[in-house]
Amino acid sequence: MIIDARDVSWVRADRTILHHVDWQIQKGEYWSLVGLNGSGKTTLLKMINGYIWPTSGSLSVLNKPFGSYDLRELRKKIGWVSSALSERIRPADDPESIVLSGRFASIGLYDSVSPDECEKAQALLNRLGCSSFAGRAFGLLSQGEKQRVLIARALMADPELLILDEPCNGLDLFAREQLLSLISRLAHSAEAPSLIFVTHHVEEILPCFEHTLLLKAGTVFKSGKTGEVMTPEVMTDFYDHRVSVQRRSGRLHVDLCVHG
Repeated sequence: MIIDARDVSWVRADRTILHHVDWQIQKGEYWSLVGLNGSGKTTLLKMINGYIWPTSGSLSVLNKPFGSYDLRELRKKIGWVSSALSERIRPADDPESIVLSGRFASIGLYDSVSPDECEKAQALLNRLGCSSFAGRAFGLLSQGEKQRVLIARALMADPELLILDEPCNGLDLFAREQLLSLISRLAHSAEAPSLIFVTHHVEEILPCFEHTLLLKAGTVFKSGKTGEVMTPEVMTDFYDHRVSVQRRSGRLHVDLCVHG
């Protein structure tokens, strides 16, 4: 079991942010997590990564129940790619040192590394199409290039779970499709970890993400097989607005129904 959340709630300053969340992810499953801004996605991700604890309920991540395992060690087995992480990277750092820092789950490289680790970092940069800018400072990279470096960093520690937290934010159409193509190749590789793809843009969800959890106002609105979750009826209720759902080039697209 990768994630086993049962009746999980989180309360802050008398405000309930997560309400009785149940979510189970089996090893090898690929999930999308969909929610509008303010739905509780970030809070749920922080909890999965062990930065906050459930106020009530039980949570186990990578078969490690919270309360009986060192969460600092747990975080080393989870790759989390997010805009918050990108903002913490020093602009002058080069891609290789950033990727190597993933081995230690640190921001910045402070530990000595072996030739084998350097070779692995270079192989990851090559695999993710970073060779052309491998020596350039992080602050000079485009948003799409930064995301590739951060995904390579996340893979450096051979994580059992990789969380891609709105990885397409800030990307133009071409950079978005290039990154999604890379994620698709990663998902279809033999060594891919379990994946969670977080977004509020349904059209970004690749066919490989066969399961979806809809989070609304801190509650699980619906979860299950993507095709069964993302029906016009369910998505209309989810958005509180009538929508249509169509499949184009293997991906679902949600469009607002405008009344004449």
